[in-house]
Amino acid sequence: MGQGFLIDSNAIIDYLGNKLPHSGIRFLNDVVDDLPHVSVISKIEVLGYNAPTSAQKILEEFMTDVTIIDLSDEIIAETIRIRRNFKLKLPDAIIAASANVLRLPIITRNISDFKNITGLKLIDPWNI
Repeated sequence: MGQGFLIDSNAIIDYLGNKLPHSGIRFLNDVVDDLPHVSVISKIEVLGYNAPTSAQKILEEFMTDVTIIDLSDEIIAETIRIRRNFKLKLPDAIIAASANVLRLPIITRNISDFKNITGLKLIDPWNI
């Protein structure tokens, strides 16, 4: 694949929970093999999810195998721009800003949350 992707929280949880259609699982298997990116916000959301102990271990292991995108000054500035212009919730604005700054497509089920933000490429693994 090679281009890199940013995976949203809902896609991580459904991928690891084997809740995606077969085509979405295959696609994300390839993405995961290429060392995907995850926003620090998604890390907080996913690991803050009240999962059973066995599932929590899988979520924690997944987070050690991805590149976590921290908040940089450039991502913070882009988040502010997005919040002002698109009225997105803060977590989604940070994820969108991270994708915009790093020029990464977002893998998410929540296409409607991000669809109005210019420059974002969105991939819905439930509809591949």
